[in-house]
Amino acid sequence: METRMRVEGRCLCGDIVYEAEVKPGTASICHCADCQRQSGSVFRMNIPAPADTFHLLRGMPKTYLKISDRGNKRIHAFCGTCGGPVYSSAAENVQSYSLRVGALEQRYELQKPARQIWTKRMFPWLPHIEGTQEFSGQS
Repeated sequence: METRMRVEGRCLCGDIVYEAEVKPGTASICHCADCQRQSGSVFRMNIPAPADTFHLLRGMPKTYLKISDRGNKRIHAFCGTCGGPVYSSAAENVQSYSLRVGALEQRYELQKPARQIWTKRMFPWLPHIEGTQEFSGQS
């Protein structure tokens, strides 16, 4: 049986509050250009939460539908007041939510990331994390 951990999260202003369950050690860092732009930083760190464990406790996030060059559709949810990111998910048939680690109360308890993706877009001055899988991405 896989060990799950209950987490609580919120946006910066607190208008959006949620809870979910995650499996420690499954977080990932994404270095793609979209994640850099959306986070306003050099990468974004996420952890998956099964859809049946994710519950909004307060507020309703605004959403943005991102359609990739290949036609893949992804929902990005954020607070309409402060703009704080909450999650991303498939646009249809949601199986899991990709929670933004920085918005979680338990962010320091989640262990190091299991993988880094789109490392070809990684800033060259960032250190590699020993024992973390790396995937360069496509194009």
